[in-house]
Amino acid sequence: MLFRCSIFITKKDYNVFMKKIITTLALLTIYNTTIAQDNTRELVKLPPMMQNHMMANMRDHLAAINEIQLYLADEKMDEAAQVAENRLGMSSMDSHKAKHMSQFMPKEMAAIGTSMHRAASRFALKAEEGDLLPAYKALAQVTSACVACHSKYKIANIK
Repeated sequence: MLFRCSIFITKKDYNVFMKKIITTLALLTIYNTTIAQDNTRELVKLPPMMQNHMMANMRDHLAAINEIQLYLADEKMDEAAQVAENRLGMSSMDSHKAKHMSQFMPKEMAAIGTSMHRAASRFALKAEEGDLLPAYKALAQVTSACVACHSKYKIANIK
């Protein structure tokens, strides 16, 4: 047992906790970098209903990534793979109405979105193999696509 923060925890629990902390700090760093670059992003104008739909999709993507990280921290690789494929992967594109949404985006933005969906499917396959480190590396490809898109684009209602 290790003694940390006035409580006893196992080494495994400590390692899981540290992975969560590192992941959270990495996401905060990415978020802060994106905010700092906000003034240089290209404005993509969408009809209000499309903007709401896109924002809901992105919030679900973020929630899915969070859920995946929690499964990875508990070494539940199959569950992480299932969330990735069903909510982020190529299998999710119809439910997100990706083809219809892409008509309103710059071509590069749509290409980045597709690359995120492909990366999520690759992550799902890697997670199913059961090795944690390669799965984390594959998940980084998913979030890298998110960072690329959010660093380059911002959306607004057409008024």
